[in-house]
Amino acid sequence: MLLDSRATSLFMDTAFAKEKEFKVEKLRNPLFIRNVDGTVNMEGTIMHQVEYNIFFKGHVERARMDGCNLGKKEVILGMLWLYHMMENNNLII
Repeated sequence: MLLDSRATSLFMDTAFAKEKEFKVEKLRNPLFIRNVDGTVNMEGTIMHQVEYNIFFKGHVERARMDGCNLGKKEVILGMLWLYHMMENNNLII
């Protein structure tokens, strides 16, 4: 898992999600994305979302993550998650 303040959303590797048998849903409107380093994602667009429970400091959060090719990472938690956790006093930076 990678906590990345440069990422704008929450992402899960699609292959990892399917391997772990998470609920994967096809998006009605695919999303065009770029990787954290600014390069175009090899899969081109986000076609799926994944439902997942995030466990952090005794707190459980149900999240919807964008499914895409993350290479060596399984999950990226970006600014959306960071802001949410700071607002709820679960994360102090």
